Amino acid sequence: MFASGLFADTVHLVEKGETLYSISRKYQITVSELRAANGLSESDVLKFGQKLNVPTPDIENAAALNSSSQGSSYSSENLETYVAQKGDTYYGIARERGIKVAELFALNNLGSGASLKAGQKLKVPAKAAASSASDTAQTSSLALRDADPRKYSAAKNSGGLVWPVQNPRITYVNGKVSGVQLSAAKKEKVKNIMAGTVMYCGQYRGFGEVVFVQSKTGLIYAYTGMSEISVKKGDYLVYGDTIGTAGVDSISKESRLTLMVFRNGSPIDPATAPRG
Repeated sequence: MFASGLFADTVHLVEKGETLYSISRKYQITVSELRAANGLSESDVLKFGQKLNVPTPDIENAAALNSSSQGSSYSSENLETYVAQKGDTYYGIARERGIKVAELFALNNLGSGASLKAGQKLKVPAKAAASSASDTAQTSSLALRDADPRKYSAAKNSGGLVWPVQNPRITYVNGKVSGVQLSAAKKEKVKNIMAGTVMYCGQYRGFGEVVFVQSKTGLIYAYTGMSEISVKKGDYLVYGDTIGTAGVDSISKESRLTLMVFRNGSPIDPATAPRG
């Protein structure tokens, strides 16, 4: 394994007996991200010595890729056609155009298990739109580079709302991740607040034990920072079902979890997200 490219992704050499699932667990990312980074379909079989690009973890991207419904914010007049070249990956094309790979999939009605072949035609943001998006992303990156991820701001619109734990102290997270941190009692059970299907569960780098629940309307509810998970992928959860147990913050040593809600890979205020 070695660092590769401008974005400091990792290249993993496949060893005997390894699978996409075991490799994704090793790097604590989702299988969907690993497939997308390498243009692999669900039927592709790994070979000994094969090189795999391991993308930098991005929980917003992971949420979109693990969603059964994705939407795009680009209008047709801001799009052009790109013909895939040998060696291209969905991640590489998305980065060159200044968008997330989940957005590229949405533009082309592709699932996260879609393979990529040379000569394949893809809809991509036009150069002007891509340049603008890239500039915005770079500005955001520079602004966040020196940001303190431990800064919070007071909760809003939270009065009378049901949360995954009882009587939490609610603080908004400022920085790369948009969501709310919820204080919890020691080993308190975490409850599902919106009926839906478990799209992903397991360790995610930087977020501890994570569960993504997708509602019928397509919203992804991401419960992160738990110490234990009591559900599995594919489970259908109703309101009030137990998802797992609240974790302990590594710095403050307080019991807590973080809730994020995504629409098409973009975060929305958890206080405004539907319950039920």
